[in-house]
Amino acid sequence: MIVHALAFYLFAAVVVACAVMVVAARNPVHSVLFLILAFFSAAGLFVLLGAEFLAMLLVVVYVGAVAVLFLFVVMMLDVNFAALREGVLEYLPFGLLVGFVMLVELVMLYGAWITGPDIALAAASPTPDITQVSNTEALGHLLYTKYIYLFQAAGMILLVAMIGAIVLSNRQRDGVRRQVIAEQIARTRKDAVEMKKVTPGGGI
Repeated sequence: MIVHALAFYLFAAVVVACAVMVVAARNPVHSVLFLILAFFSAAGLFVLLGAEFLAMLLVVVYVGAVAVLFLFVVMMLDVNFAALREGVLEYLPFGLLVGFVMLVELVMLYGAWITGPDIALAAASPTPDITQVSNTEALGHLLYTKYIYLFQAAGMILLVAMIGAIVLSNRQRDGVRRQVIAEQIARTRKDAVEMKKVTPGGGI
């Protein structure tokens, strides 16, 4: 029981500290690293609560979304990749710190893991009773029935945020040719085709 409490307080403290550092860090790369660690720690909290599906979803989906966030940051800030490669040693301590904390959390999570007392019976008869509902099924039933309108509203907010990020990153740059759809549609045969009378042996 003490191990469970220690694991919970460790994960909770790391989540709060990383959430503060995501906002307080001036370097966007540091903010992304702290955000990944915050998601990883929140996944550990879900595992302690017995919601393994939510923990896996948080790591797979949201950590992947952090990579997309980092892509948008690079697109909007025009980060110099040559200077970024030269400063690898500058970010190495932060990366090692994040990796060490993740390793400690994995060790704590493994120590707090409890095997169910009826695991042997479940292995002998893997088909659950009809009255039992899995974690994923219960989550989907609650999400798509009671909270369906909030779920749809969250999807609309994410859609607006995605469009806003594309608009912010899609700015004009000098020396870059861009496709103008309206001009292509309004193009006529007179604008596209020019008739030339070629004399034999004279060329164009």
